[in-house]
Amino acid sequence: MSAPPFPLPSTLQELAGVAVRDLARDFGTPTYVYDAAGITERVARLRAFDVVRYAQKANSNLAVLDLVRRAGALVDAVSAGEIHRALAAGWAASGEPSPIVYTADLFDREALELVLEHGLAVNCGSPDMIDQYGERVDGGEITLRVNPGFGHGHSRKTNTGGPHSKHGIWHEQLEACVARAARYDLRVTGLHVHIGSGVDMRHLAQVAEACCELAVRTGPGLQSISAGGGLPTRYREGDPEPDIAAYFAIWDGVRERLKRGLGHPVRLEIEPGRFLVAESGWLVTEVRAVKRTSQHTFVLVDAGFNVLARPVLYGAYHPMALVPADADPRPLRDVVVAGPLCESGDIFTQDEGAGPDPAVAGGPRRRPAGDRRRRRVRRRHGVELQLEAAAGGGAPARRQGPARARSPDARRPRARRDHSLTRGRPGSARPIASDRIQVIRTATALIAKTGPSSATRPSA
Repeated sequence: MSAPPFPLPSTLQELAGVAVRDLARDFGTPTYVYDAAGITERVARLRAFDVVRYAQKANSNLAVLDLVRRAGALVDAVSAGEIHRALAAGWAASGEPSPIVYTADLFDREALELVLEHGLAVNCGSPDMIDQYGERVDGGEITLRVNPGFGHGHSRKTNTGGPHSKHGIWHEQLEACVARAARYDLRVTGLHVHIGSGVDMRHLAQVAEACCELAVRTGPGLQSISAGGGLPTRYREGDPEPDIAAYFAIWDGVRERLKRGLGHPVRLEIEPGRFLVAESGWLVTEVRAVKRTSQHTFVLVDAGFNVLARPVLYGAYHPMALVPADADPRPLRDVVVAGPLCESGDIFTQDEGAGPDPAVAGGPRRRPAGDRRRRRVRRRHGVELQLEAAAGGGAPARRQGPARARSPDARRPRARRDHSLTRGRPGSARPIASDRIQVIRTATALIAKTGPSSATRPSA
């Protein structure tokens, strides 16, 4: 059975052939569920690019990382914690092209030490990174992330280009940074341009032209260019599906022009994040209370912004569907869907820019207490799950070493939850009685399909 249709219907019973009520019963709520076939299909759609490098900030669940790695993608890391996760998921520290690239706008002390310890490739987003790295190594290669002077995104908070963005080296400083690197015998061999998350195709095409001009200015040592990420994800009815073939053709044209000008091949990378995982991830949560005021009906579920942060961070919209507890007809009504936290901002149905008084969402919302609800996951900065099971079968991996290391990511305060999503321990996984489903601490399930009509069902 294929994944649920888009746009999402108002009621839903199954995900990839598995009853949602069974998932909620067996794993508890709230719980994330991922369709493995959907993720691997997205990786395959980008195969025209020489390198598909997953931006794991979109979802750093270890089972998802392992799945993406086995599908053939490489990975980037933006923190010490993500370096640990990439290594724990099975990527090698070195290779050609580099399996793991540290891409950031700064080195904190732990990240720099890990980069040096493992010999990781570095993509510098600030001039100071060049100095800090150059002072510790005996020459070598780096790539540069450059801010082209413009940006775009589904939210101003996800716009990563232009004069108001902290990301990347300002384009007017490119030559100075190439010279800066040369003082440490560092060769600039690659260029990375990324302007935001959820960018429309018109702006993404502008990035390609800007990258071509910047690449020429970088010099003859250039060996690779990265299109970055930002491919749009569908959230609402009418949102277009990105034309990957047309997008590749634009970047391939830039690559061929550079190849002719430089006299040698140029590797073309792409760095997707949400594009690979967003439409394959679901959050199952249970309606626990319904409350009414003079103006609103509040449907309270057992997941809050500590579980899914995008609505409160970005005012993000997520499609929702009801999994009814019975067969009674359910007329549509306007409701506010909210979580359990003692914060007025713990509202899932809010418009971008809304304050504590939440926006009322229309459409597929249902009120009866005890119903089980699902919403599609669009995780960018979601909770980090200590997930230790390999996707697609086999015994759960019991990892030690880097998987246990504390990092700046791990030290950030997290909301406590009954089933310890944010503080799982290595080796705490328990396998489900299936060779294609694994679950971590009754909190996370990964569904792997073997064909278009095949799916697995978990059992207790």
